Amino acid sequence: MHIEPGLVDASKITLSYATAAGAGATGLYLAAQALKTQGLPSLILRSAVATVLTFVFFEVLPTFAVGVSEVHFILGSTLFLILGAGPSAIGLALGLLIQGLFFAPDDLPQFAMNVTTLLVPLFAMMELAKRVISPGTAYVDLTYAQVLKLSLAYQGGVVAWVAFWAIYGQGFGATAGIATFGLAYMTVILLEPLVDLAVLATAKHLRGTLPASLVSRRLYAAA
Repeated sequence: MHIEPGLVDASKITLSYATAAGAGATGLYLAAQALKTQGLPSLILRSAVATVLTFVFFEVLPTFAVGVSEVHFILGSTLFLILGAGPSAIGLALGLLIQGLFFAPDDLPQFAMNVTTLLVPLFAMMELAKRVISPGTAYVDLTYAQVLKLSLAYQGGVVAWVAFWAIYGQGFGATAGIATFGLAYMTVILLEPLVDLAVLATAKHLRGTLPASLVSRRLYAAA
């Protein structure tokens, strides 16, 4: 998880409950939209895939403690492009919860902050996608420049929220640690578009063979 124990004092942590509630409500709204467009079995399947992948991102892939937090390879734009915003939001939240319950119980008090940190950038990236991707373009046909913009939006949002929680909890004395963390996160920002393009190229190659319920309808179709 991104927000380490002790970064925000328990007396200040209430704010995170409000931000997480807002993020959770938005995620449920997007999940309801996904339910309408592709049905319940698809929503459950894609959410389960997103949950497993989120757990892998946090618990299996390399993690590096840098500055005020840890650098994780959270491929938020990859989840969004393949699975859609609603299932991705559910998966990010459930993956974090499973990690906290069974592998990192000390992180559970920070769960609301971490959910906020991961979901709000997801929603911002979704809105950006509407502006940088034309309605007639399927996601499998995206360019490097387009996926780079999405990655910058998501990963930049994560860094911004970590910075907010660090300053909220520790004051501006945490600035140096925030800067170190942000610079280290550049590795994720640079790698994620390449992963996205590789995954999208694979999906394009598998067009017609992947079950429609496994991926977002927008992966292969125009809006």
